[in-house]
Amino acid sequence: MSEEKSSLDFMEAVRELLARLERVDDRQDELVEDDARTRYFAELRALLDKEPLDEVARAIEALEPDERLVVWHEVREERGEAILEILSDEVREDLLCDSHLRNEKTSVSAFELRNGRLSQIRVATPYDLKCLKPIWIDLVAPTPEIRAWVGRFYDVQLPNPSSLTDLEASARFYVEDNGEVHLHSDFLLDTKDESRNVAVALILHHDVLFSVRTEELPIFRLQRLRARTQPGYVTDGKDVLLDLYAADAEYSADALEDVYAALEDVSRHVLGTEITDDEAAKILADIAREEDLNGRIRRNVHDTRRAVSFLVRGKSLSPAQIDDARQILRDIESLDGHTSFLFGKINFLMDATVGFININQNKIIKIFSVASVAMLPPTLIASIYGMNFQEWFPEIHWRYGYPFSLLLMLISVAVPFWFFYRKGWLR
Repeated sequence: MSEEKSSLDFMEAVRELLARLERVDDRQDELVEDDARTRYFAELRALLDKEPLDEVARAIEALEPDERLVVWHEVREERGEAILEILSDEVREDLLCDSHLRNEKTSVSAFELRNGRLSQIRVATPYDLKCLKPIWIDLVAPTPEIRAWVGRFYDVQLPNPSSLTDLEASARFYVEDNGEVHLHSDFLLDTKDESRNVAVALILHHDVLFSVRTEELPIFRLQRLRARTQPGYVTDGKDVLLDLYAADAEYSADALEDVYAALEDVSRHVLGTEITDDEAAKILADIAREEDLNGRIRRNVHDTRRAVSFLVRGKSLSPAQIDDARQILRDIESLDGHTSFLFGKINFLMDATVGFININQNKIIKIFSVASVAMLPPTLIASIYGMNFQEWFPEIHWRYGYPFSLLLMLISVAVPFWFFYRKGWLR
């Protein structure tokens, strides 16, 4: 009896908080509204955290669909999966669909082999997977709920792609006791605005490849296009995995060509003409940007080499797949040489640009040095005549004495400049 009373009290508290939030939305004062909403949501989260999982699940099922979604959004991520297990299939499907729409980048795609080509099927709910026999499940920016129900359907643990930060090989490439192959790799994303490495979790489970990442990548789009248009391009999940790494090496090579072209433009500018300080600053910024991209490419190809080498050592590939893997490693080896060459070229251009900046600064110092040396003789003349020793300088009483001293000072300035010009020190 006390448990039923406690459950009713919990439901009443949840409904009361939802009613308060609804009344707050009707107010006109935005500042008061934001403050009240923040306070009520905090109270709702605290209320949900202290209640047992089955009580929270029962309350969610008893609410209206709109209210249900509000409460569900306030459930902590680590409790959400356990609550989903308790909910009925109908309520669970509604929550998953609504959660799926919270992120515009989120998508789940399944790929089946049909007539030797990959066929892509969009997946929104667990029911969409029941009649499929995919070789590849691709998840982009999945919510925790989506990772939970996809992993539950295939009995595989899908990691959060945002937490793939480990560098040691044992954490990035390993095999579970049940035979699952886990690879956490970095894939290059190079756009006009920025370049970065995006972490991707790749899991091979029962010949099905699962890929989990935070955003769409050109390499994955290229892989899907080729596999859909070329019969026999892939035959299983391992083929898809190797082709992803091959496409990654190809994409890195294209990015290196762009780096080389950009450095060629910089080289022509640096070595072809004299540059100003403003132009040198812009060139240094361009060089730094290409150096950053080249470094990311090198990190990317090193990570790909480690992943492919791990697959070869795992002895789970067929002879044809091993040949493909070795070809990928040879391509990566050539890319590694290119990145080293570009690092050398970047250092040379950086030194040349800094050298031009130093030359420009030396020119400024040279101007001040010449001016200071040229002004020493007239300063000496002015100092001598300024002592006013009349008995020693009869020209002081001369009518043209003052113009004479000015002319003498002018000549004393002209003579050093003429001498510096003859020596070539003014050029």
